[in-house]
Amino acid sequence: MQLFVERLVNDIFRQPAILLGLIAMLGLLLQRKNFSDVIKGTLLTAIGVSILTFGTDIIVSSILPLQSAFSSISTQGNAVVDTVDVIAEYGGSIGLAMLIAFIINVIVARFTPIKHIFLTGHMLFWMPYIFVAVAVENGMSGWSITLFAGMASALYFVVMPALLTPFVSKVTGDRSFTIGHPAGFLALIASLIAKVVGNPARSTEDVKIPAFMGFFKEIAIAGTVVLFLVYTVVGLWLGRDVMGVEAGQSLFTFNFMNSLKFGAGLTIMLSGVRMMIQQILPAFQGISAKLVPNSIPALDCPIIFNYRPNAVIIGFMVAMVTSTIAILVVNSLGIVSFLVLPLVVTSFFECGTAAVLAEGQGGLRGAIIGTFVASLVMVGLLILSIPIFEGTIAAWMMIFGGNDFSLFGYIANLLAGVF
Repeated sequence: MQLFVERLVNDIFRQPAILLGLIAMLGLLLQRKNFSDVIKGTLLTAIGVSILTFGTDIIVSSILPLQSAFSSISTQGNAVVDTVDVIAEYGGSIGLAMLIAFIINVIVARFTPIKHIFLTGHMLFWMPYIFVAVAVENGMSGWSITLFAGMASALYFVVMPALLTPFVSKVTGDRSFTIGHPAGFLALIASLIAKVVGNPARSTEDVKIPAFMGFFKEIAIAGTVVLFLVYTVVGLWLGRDVMGVEAGQSLFTFNFMNSLKFGAGLTIMLSGVRMMIQQILPAFQGISAKLVPNSIPALDCPIIFNYRPNAVIIGFMVAMVTSTIAILVVNSLGIVSFLVLPLVVTSFFECGTAAVLAEGQGGLRGAIIGTFVASLVMVGLLILSIPIFEGTIAAWMMIFGGNDFSLFGYIANLLAGVF
């Protein structure tokens, strides 16, 4: 049984292209589409997800040198480290917890008014990973780890996308999907702030750009320029050796090439998003009509980027500047016993998503102010969660935390006392 579950998890649930391709196939079969349409819809969905994933991987690889540079300056001896390989030692528990949570999510969507199904493949894995780490930190063992992580993951898969649905619908203009991603809480904070202080009449997409700067209207170019400026500032601050510049290569070339990679990743990712939307949403109507009535998919956060591309870049800029300043203050004042590092990955994906949803509530001003507040919350969540995972995944969290991983890890740690 355990071998079957591990194979199911590794071959399907941890492969977003295969998972969503099969979901599309099921939806098309339920609509009784002909053989050609089923094959076409299935493969185009899988190809679209693969393109999105490739683009995302390129984006992450283009900004990780910044994260590595920040990590390399932690010479005070107080940098956090991982002491337990959670995936190697508890991979079976993660897989079973994922399966339990997904089944509960489908049952809830079938029989309650909460009608979304969490389909972000890699997050189906990483959320149980977080909760398994919490269970290990609290001394659980055996099936108690699996059941705890499974129930906690199910709660997350059900609750967070449901809270995001009205804010996503405000941006998209319909109820065709919601977001299933750990950007959730930051996006909620930014959206609620934007609703109070923003001005929906002025959108980020309506910003008037001088003619000589018209190239900024292209998100790939805007992203390339913004990241190049970030790389330049950090490179001049830390120096070429810390940045990891190869011998014989100038700092300018290193910065520029990584920035170009970021722009290329954006282009590829958004192309995959468009292809996936064109296929998965119509195909999912079969599931919504026949299997789980009125259900919608909860998808990866880049699915929303096409709707407000300028907001994504604005959110990234605001988050990087705000969170880095906040982290410098925290480190210089010695507020915590460990060195806090800038959250480059979270600043782009989570805060970019937060800016898009905030823009839907409060336009340009709402996106800026909402993301500013969310960026401070991001730093606070990271600081709050690191001590919880000091024996397991603290170093991993230092790179990818500051979001729902941190928040729900903290909440789960409180609940673990009951068990």
